[in-house]
Amino acid sequence: QVQLVESGGGSVQPGGSPRLSCAASGSIFSFYVMGWYRQFPGKQRELVASITSGGSTYFADSVKGRFTISRDNAKNTVYLQMNSLKPEDTAVYYCNARRVGTREGYWGQGTQVTVSL
Repeated sequence: QVQLVESGGGSVQPGGSPRLSCAASGSIFSFYVMGWYRQFPGKQRELVASITSGGSTYFADSVKGRFTISRDNAKNTVYLQMNSLKPEDTAVYYCNARRVGTREGYWGQGTQVTVSL
């Protein structure tokens, strides 16, 4: 079992640059691909960014050039640095851990990010 705890959400003005953190515990962090998803009201969760234990990254087109993802395997933590936020980035952001080659996956509880004046 892996427990994921997100932090860093809240209200921010357009153009702001908050950083989300996700602390993992309960298993070997480096076994997992870590990802950030977001969910808009009434919509399914969508992948925003992911990072492998080796540092390979993926970004959704909607956030390329604005968001970066990083992980600190020593601290069992993954980060999502969000820059140049837009109102359309308003969503609940979820941390995800996925073990490659298995169906094993875990979700955090989610953190609300609201972008408004």
